[in-house]
Amino acid sequence: MCDAIRHRGPDDSGYRVADGVAIGMRRLSVIDVAGGHQPIGNEDGSVHVVFNGEIYNFRDLQARLRAGGHALATRSDTETLVHLYEDLGARFIHELRGMFAFAIWDGRRRRLLIARDRLGIKPLYYWPTATGVAFASELRALLTLPDFPRTIDHDAVVEYIALGYVPEPRSIFTGVHKLPPGHLLEWSAEEGLRVERYWSPVRAEHTSIGEQEAIEETRRLLDEAVNMHLESDVPLGAFLSGGIDSSGVVAAMSRMTNQPVRTFSIGFREREFDESVYAAEVAAALGTRHTALVVRPDADMLFEEVARALDEPFADPSALPTFLVSHLARRDVTVALSGDGGDELFGGYTRYMESHRAMELPAGARSLLRSVALTLPHIAFGRNRLLAMGRTSRGRYAGTVALPVRESEGGILRRAVADRSRPFDHVLDRWFDDTTSRDFMTQLTMVDIMSYLPGDILTKVDRMSMAHSLEARVPLLDHVMAEFALSLPSRLKLRDGVGKWVLRQAIADRVPSSVLDRPKQGFDVPIRDWFRGPLAYRLDALLDERSAIYEWAEPRAVRRIVGEHRMGRRDHARTIWRLLMLDRWCRSLASGELTHPVAIGQDVNALMERAAADGALARSA
Repeated sequence: MCDAIRHRGPDDSGYRVADGVAIGMRRLSVIDVAGGHQPIGNEDGSVHVVFNGEIYNFRDLQARLRAGGHALATRSDTETLVHLYEDLGARFIHELRGMFAFAIWDGRRRRLLIARDRLGIKPLYYWPTATGVAFASELRALLTLPDFPRTIDHDAVVEYIALGYVPEPRSIFTGVHKLPPGHLLEWSAEEGLRVERYWSPVRAEHTSIGEQEAIEETRRLLDEAVNMHLESDVPLGAFLSGGIDSSGVVAAMSRMTNQPVRTFSIGFREREFDESVYAAEVAAALGTRHTALVVRPDADMLFEEVARALDEPFADPSALPTFLVSHLARRDVTVALSGDGGDELFGGYTRYMESHRAMELPAGARSLLRSVALTLPHIAFGRNRLLAMGRTSRGRYAGTVALPVRESEGGILRRAVADRSRPFDHVLDRWFDDTTSRDFMTQLTMVDIMSYLPGDILTKVDRMSMAHSLEARVPLLDHVMAEFALSLPSRLKLRDGVGKWVLRQAIADRVPSSVLDRPKQGFDVPIRDWFRGPLAYRLDALLDERSAIYEWAEPRAVRRIVGEHRMGRRDHARTIWRLLMLDRWCRSLASGELTHPVAIGQDVNALMERAAADGALARSA
């Protein structure tokens, strides 16, 4: 199992095997490089832990433990976990500030405790069986078990086609679960398995806070979080897009370090997708040592490598540039900070404003518009607009983050498969239902924090960075900062149709004005045009009815979306990418590739050499 995830920890491995239990880990050495070998036990060896992540307040915790009489054998943050568990039991998790997935085996009570951090930065899968439970950071570790059932969950495929990822608590395999963010699991032979939520992003609104107080506290918490995330015994840098979030993080880093921060960015030749010029401007203003790569369609040669780095079907195309920027960074550093989470916490996505302004029509009008739309042919102008107008507010927001799966609404699934899904208006209900105490704008951000953030953004960053044995840290998702941001009223986030107002004010004197003034761009990939040009050949694979996708996809619908996209009648790039990634994942499963660690091949090095020769790869002094 550990060998299958060697890429997550190439520096060391460790195992403990005893009566009825085996725990192991792969280590990427970051803190206490020499002394942090795992598993780590308590003083008498009755409790052991394996741990993935970082505990950023570990020094304070170590001091407290020593004052309480504990003898610590290492300088590692990992060791704090076993001693805190001795003192507090499972409640100790509330003392942790960091990103983590860990497992503690209590030999005295013969009890297992596994837990995942509050926002879902680190992954954790578990598979309960009749005799116990197996768990791992990636599915590929579970796939090595000889009795592991490789039955694909059809409901998970439906959710994947709708959302582009498989949301918690499902995984792509029947009977295997993702432990949701902010949850812990306890297991013993006598009591069985129990999953419990220990943290929720839902917060009461801080109605009385003033603007200046909110700005100052945002700035203070940003600095505190970034400072804690700089803890490292190995080289450290940052991803820099030139947007508000990453620029704010790098600006804070620059104020706290004596040496220029190493920064890394990705750009595109297609101007509407290219942020590299803004990243270069911020890098120059902050005096960072900057490395930038311009991505071209020839990056498609990495499609197979990116797909192999994923243990589940996953369809965010920005995984490709994330793979490349991680490769760039790993050549110089072992740890990279990113600005992920700012859009969800502070209301930065343009879809929030669009959904906030959209008016929900009466039920009768919605029903009429939907009926009219469904009588029109798929290619009819305005059909999708009528379908959108016929949705509830929740359904209209779903239309900005999800795709319909029923063929009548433009989807591609066979009817028998699509009928397993919820009506499109209710795709996000499980998350909306947790947020009904706040205004609609805040509900949208909380829905994303519970679904899109862990399912898409954090999964992408984790898998693509760990494919290169690079640790990615997300200071904006420090839970203390997150709780504060989640308590802020919408008036401090959305102002004059622009999001992240309070965060903009907090960093206004630290970054170039262009960072604050330009419209939201987002980290996206020009696959729409690539699929009509240099990557058009990829579409042919979808028309081969021997593909595994046709277990779920309706051939007629696939032919329609491919034809419409090729002719430029509609943009079906998101659907096409989802099908391509599903097809590639199925082939990886069938071939046995998914039981092996990720190995970075020669294609990425060849692409880098070509980019350097063509001037598409640049480093500042």
